[in-house]
Amino acid sequence: MQAVSSKTKGLSGSVTIPGDKSISHRALMFGALAAGQTNITGLLESDDVLNTKQVLQDLGVDIRQQAEAYVVEGMGQKGFREPMSPLNCGNSGTAMRLLAGLIAGQGVGVTLMGDESLSKRPMKRVIVPLTQMGATVDAKQGGKPPLSISPSSLKPISYELPVASAQVKSCVLLAGLGIEGETTVIENEKSRDHTEKMLKAFGADIRVEDKDGQTHITICGGKQLTAQEVHVPADPSSAAFF
Repeated sequence: MQAVSSKTKGLSGSVTIPGDKSISHRALMFGALAAGQTNITGLLESDDVLNTKQVLQDLGVDIRQQAEAYVVEGMGQKGFREPMSPLNCGNSGTAMRLLAGLIAGQGVGVTLMGDESLSKRPMKRVIVPLTQMGATVDAKQGGKPPLSISPSSLKPISYELPVASAQVKSCVLLAGLGIEGETTVIENEKSRDHTEKMLKAFGADIRVEDKDGQTHITICGGKQLTAQEVHVPADPSSAAFF
């Protein structure tokens, strides 16, 4: 069969740009920890984000779709239930690293697993600070998934990031959110600050200070988040395809 191409008059119309993935993950997680009902519009319905949704549901969180919004009935601090089976993060490194901190801080015993690709990615950079906080985290050789997190009594720490990483920073802050005292993450180079801004919007006691060329992010844990109305902004990079 011969393919024939010809000129067209061009395309015109409008497109709706999908929501930001990083913010979508965090909106679900923070809504799950908050007291009350969080409504999320613009959530990116990608496999990665939907895996985070399923993990939270497996921890006992009621998340449902209502019209164009996702409704998250928050469990509050220490409200998660222990799942009956491993929690599947799919291919999402963001989900696994953030959930490791969030779950460790909530004192729940879980195993976080992923697909074949994620199972080859090292998680040592979150295991190290969590272990310093007192968490018990078991992994395969090289710190690779699955990650088994045992219920532990954590303590706040001050942790200087070896390299800039929004995921590691978020992991430590989320672990600190669930324990009494001040946990501080020190950045020599700034990374994305979605976590800090969103936690503050959810009512967390968090402060960001510049000291001697470093950024200190400190969270005072043990306090309750408050449910919010969240609109996930569009990701400009997604518009590049069009």
